[in-house]
Amino acid sequence: MALKATIFKASLAIADMDRHYYETHNLTIARHPSENDERMMLRLLAFALFADERLTFTKGLSTDNEPELWQIGMDGTIEHWIELGLPSEKRIRQACNKSDRVTLLCYGGRTVDPWWEKMKHQVRRFDNLQILNIRPEDSAALEKMAHRTMTIHANIQDGEIGFGDHEQTFTIRLENLLDR
Repeated sequence: MALKATIFKASLAIADMDRHYYETHNLTIARHPSENDERMMLRLLAFALFADERLTFTKGLSTDNEPELWQIGMDGTIEHWIELGLPSEKRIRQACNKSDRVTLLCYGGRTVDPWWEKMKHQVRRFDNLQILNIRPEDSAALEKMAHRTMTIHANIQDGEIGFGDHEQTFTIRLENLLDR
């Protein structure tokens, strides 16, 4: 018998001063059986960073040709493709060819640097690509916030993300790997 996704509910209040976006989203997040809490919470962080009325979670892990999140335009084109992890150059190339804008949110601590050394010369040619890296301590703090029902606030200003719930708030600083 196949394992089923675990359903999480999140009320996410976003105050993004950089983009002048202020909204609360009531989200249902399906955590794939092979996905851990860290990765699921990174998807939630990505939603907060790029929130838009047309941004949606996809089938993600269970589908090879979809990212974790995407924003589809009124004409059916992919406006924003949001990927997590350390994908291959082929996957990045395909995403950049399919979408107007691609954001990759890297995580994995010490595994990011060797991946980046291998990739940096191959992916710099893509003008529509942004690669952000989250520090392991921030990723671990996100993971601890995972609960089946969550009320979370995200305050974004000057590239810093204040992320928290009723128990804790911490600041996340993402590193733009393409600036290295």
